[in-house]
Parts: sequence; structure tokens; C-alpha cells
Amino acid sequence: MSLLLGRNKFGNIVNTNKVLTREEAMELFNNWVLNPKLKLHMKQVAHLMKSWASEKEGADATESWKWEMAGLLHDADWDQWPDLHCKKIIDELESRNIDPEIIHAIASHGPVHFGVQPETKMDKMLYAFDELSGLIHAYSLMRPNGYIGMDLKGVKKRLKEKTFAANVSRDDIADASERAGIQTDDVISFIISHQGSVA
Repeated sequence: MSLLLGRNKFGNIVNTNKVLTREEAMELFNNWVLNPKLKLHMKQVAHLMKSWASEKEGADATESWKWEMAGLLHDADWDQWPDLHCKKIIDELESRNIDPEIIHAIASHGPVHFGVQPETKMDKMLYAFDELSGLIHAYSLMRPNGYIGMDLKGVKKRLKEKTFAANVSRDDIADASERAGIQTDDVISFIISHQGSVA
């Protein structure tokens, strides 16, 4: 079944800056996502998005929450409705009148799969973090000390090993970094320094 969304516009501009409260977002997250591993991945990406927004983009708390919310909910429908990924979460957020920027970021986090191109910085960083986050977490699980002492060289070695975390698309990683205008090494280093604090 095709995951192509068949459209490029999401939400309504009149809902700009409308977001879920943290409580509402977590309720949706917990009701829709039952797999603990997927939950951790989504929380890790959410933390990376929030951290990048505040540290690199100078975002205030309101804007940082938008980035975090996009990360938290980007795979919300994958667990129970993989054939509807990410149509179902988009429909849900549109029905709740959520900021179209957040919805577009979710819609564009896999352009090859969904047919939506990342446009904003939020879009591009969600795309950039998604695959790398998973690979780096997989690497942490095979290290005695997890993220402690992890370095760029070790991650790059695993990145070159096509059999390691084979479901992680190396092409998507390279494409995402290029679109974001950021060296993959810099994205990796940011993830190493931030992701280990998420449990």
C-alpha cells in the first residue's frame, strides 16, 4: 500500500500557533503508541527537536514546543496503523485545528515515502534527526557504557556498515543533511551529546 499523501498543503493557516497542550499531546502519544521501543524513539526525536530549536534557532519556549511536538508525534500512527502512516496523525491534528507548520513537518519527515518535500527548518531537522537518531540509539545498545564515551568516529564506522541497523536508510541520512545545509558529522555530534539523557 502506498504511503504517498497525495497533497502538499496541510492544516489551515488560520490555526497558526495553535498547539496541543503537553497533557493533550502525551494523552494522544500514550493512547496511540503502545510499543515501548517506538515510544523511546519518538521521545528522543522530540528532545532533539526541542534542543535544536532552543540552542541553534534561538526559539523561545512556545516555538520550541512546536518543534518538540512535531518530534513527539511524527510516528504516532506507525504502531497501530502502519498502512495509514502518516495520514492518520495528520487527519487527527487537522481535526484539532493544529498549526499547519507542525503538521507539514510530520508530513515531510520521509519525502521518499510520503511525497512531501521538507521546506522549513523544522521540516528539515525532523527529517535529519529521524533516521540518525535510530542508528545512534542502536549503537548505544551494543556499547558497554551506552552513550558515555561515544564519539563521532564510532558512529561513522557503524554508518558505513550497511548490515548494522540495516533498516536505517543511509540515502535518507545523506539527503536530509544536504537539504538542511548541515554536515552529517555535526548532526551526529549533536545527537550524541543530547540523546543519552532521554529514557
